[in-house]
Amino acid sequence: MKIISNNFVLLIFFSTTIFAFSQTQGTLISDMNTLRWEKVLPGVWKASFGESGLNPFDYSAPSKTNAIKNLGEAPFPFDVDSTFYQLTNERATIRLPLSKTESIYGMGLEFNGLNRRGNVYTLKVDHYGGTMGYTHAPIPFYVSSEGYGVLINSSKRIKIYVGTANRKDGKQTKPIDRTTNPRDWEARPAADAIEASVQGSGLEIYIFGGITPLESVQRYNLFCGGGILPPKWGLGFWHRTPTAYSDEDIYQEIKEFEENRFPLHVIGLEPGWQNFAYPCSYDWSEERFPNPKEFLRNLKNQDIEVNLWENPYVAPTSSLADKIKPYVGSHTVWHGTVPDYSIPEARKILMSHHQKEHIDLGISGYKIDEVDGYDFWLWPDHASFPSGNDPVEIRQLYGLMIQKEITDHFKQQNKRTYGLVRSSYIGSPSQNFVIYSDYYGHKGYVTALSNSSLAGVLWTPEIRDAKSPEEWVRRFQSVCYSPMLLLNAWASKTKPWDFEGVTDIIRENVETRLKLLPYLYTAFYNYNQQGIPPFRAMVLEKGYLGTESLSDGALDDVKNPYAEKTKLEVTDQYMMGPSILVAPFFTGQTKRDVILPKGNWYDFYTGELVGNGNTITVAAKLEQIPLFVKDGGIIPMLASTDIFDEQNLEVRHYGQKQNHYLLYNDDGVSYNFEGGDFSLIQLQAFQDKNGKLKGKVKNSNSKDYRYNSINWIWMTY
Repeated sequence: MKIISNNFVLLIFFSTTIFAFSQTQGTLISDMNTLRWEKVLPGVWKASFGESGLNPFDYSAPSKTNAIKNLGEAPFPFDVDSTFYQLTNERATIRLPLSKTESIYGMGLEFNGLNRRGNVYTLKVDHYGGTMGYTHAPIPFYVSSEGYGVLINSSKRIKIYVGTANRKDGKQTKPIDRTTNPRDWEARPAADAIEASVQGSGLEIYIFGGITPLESVQRYNLFCGGGILPPKWGLGFWHRTPTAYSDEDIYQEIKEFEENRFPLHVIGLEPGWQNFAYPCSYDWSEERFPNPKEFLRNLKNQDIEVNLWENPYVAPTSSLADKIKPYVGSHTVWHGTVPDYSIPEARKILMSHHQKEHIDLGISGYKIDEVDGYDFWLWPDHASFPSGNDPVEIRQLYGLMIQKEITDHFKQQNKRTYGLVRSSYIGSPSQNFVIYSDYYGHKGYVTALSNSSLAGVLWTPEIRDAKSPEEWVRRFQSVCYSPMLLLNAWASKTKPWDFEGVTDIIRENVETRLKLLPYLYTAFYNYNQQGIPPFRAMVLEKGYLGTESLSDGALDDVKNPYAEKTKLEVTDQYMMGPSILVAPFFTGQTKRDVILPKGNWYDFYTGELVGNGNTITVAAKLEQIPLFVKDGGIIPMLASTDIFDEQNLEVRHYGQKQNHYLLYNDDGVSYNFEGGDFSLIQLQAFQDKNGKLKGKVKNSNSKDYRYNSINWIWMTY
């Protein structure tokens, strides 16, 4: 037995105490350490300190470095000596500058507001419940109105103080007394920095430079591998069937769609397709689907793809339960085991089963449910997993891990998939999934559609039910102009034709969406190649100034005891593709304001000039969602509503501006486009010697994805 002297023990204790004190004693900004930045690509810088945990970029696609280089250089947004970090025994903290006039956007998928300044966010994968930062995709990426973006690359839960953490030696605003000057008193005095921290021993931070906010978003998306290019069928009409439907029920459902003249491109099967669903068996119900191979073949013959619902928790009755058993965590969810998908072997077992039982039979994709929260439905923070990875980090990344495994698995077979998921994280632009939610507020849905573009995710404002024919129309219209045209009436069983008097209106909106396939498909190609979100917030649009303001903040000793002013923002309009502005109506509205960016804008339906850089008031029309096209906008549309019949094209031009547009096309299902198997058709609107607009078509390569006829339509005279 080795004896250690008391003096030596005391020395160790004293040294440890001094070290701990030295790590925590700094209370001034000058006590913090300066971050050191490394340039990794044009306009992209990285700084790190200490040790981080799981790296989210392990579940992303490789960066599109050439595309980032094509964006050119961008200035570093800060004085390098004004960026700081601090590492204590418990916490890693960073501090980045914030000017007085900056707006901050992002922080993941949110349903309220756009500007995050003046609030505190705890970024936790969870059901959306109104807590700031508790959401399906709490992505720690923010974008400044000054043109740069910041990513805190951590799989830990991050707490971010967006201009609210005032340090005693920071640049303080002048103190104002609440009692003597309540009008000018600030309940939340503005701070001169953004501060963020995690419980952990280090952090990695990226800065994405840009002249505009859109440029920084592009760099982030490209750094994550570029946005997805879905299969063409994924941009068609989706219908999810009620939970316990059988194959015969679905055949009857398809017949009703045909009788009511509604197209149908994807059928989504909800939990009842399995013989055990909460947790999942991943095995077909022999009662409801006695011959799944024949069922899938019959639907394929009608050009209908099938998407399967599942959650990631394995039922004891599942045929893969024994195989996955060595790779599951300490706790169960609905008595199902929780596979540790940070272990490659666990992912292989899952996908091997899916290949044999689903994909080989004809399944085209998946809906991944229950990977978000609440806490009482998932494993606890103190759970353990066989990989030894932190259970909190696994929860943050769990939805992303499954997305990547499914996306990669289909890609290995040269098939594009398109699916749904309930949680996502850093690196998600390159995964072939769209986020959905149990939340159902229509205004929040549209706000989330804008916010998704600031977080590198796709979001669908799916429709389930409505309280009136008007609401049914308004919700359908929003869904028509989103990344996924999805009817998800799995509980209500409501069909497009179930509300009296509006069936034709619903059908016409769906048909317009389908005709816009060439325009939307090209927008997704630009997402894939250039990182430009196909649906994006107005703050990313050139020439948009917005009208953000504050309310009076009336004192109320119950509801508003600090007389805080309410931030008033425009969250009910967004851009679709390069040229179309979408401004949905909500139930009960008889008119609405639309803020137009600088430049002439025209009515999509009539070609009439509506304004330039001003706010216009639009009267409600039940049959139409307001759509506006910028001057020179070129909108290629199918001549028919059959998305698989691309023989004839109509090209609309709006305004008087000469312009050109690169129309993208490929086989619509494979990854052959990555090897050059695609067409780019240049559509050019030009003025002849008499000043009259004419159209020109030029194929930029020799591939065969062309159109038999292209008919130019001049919408503005």
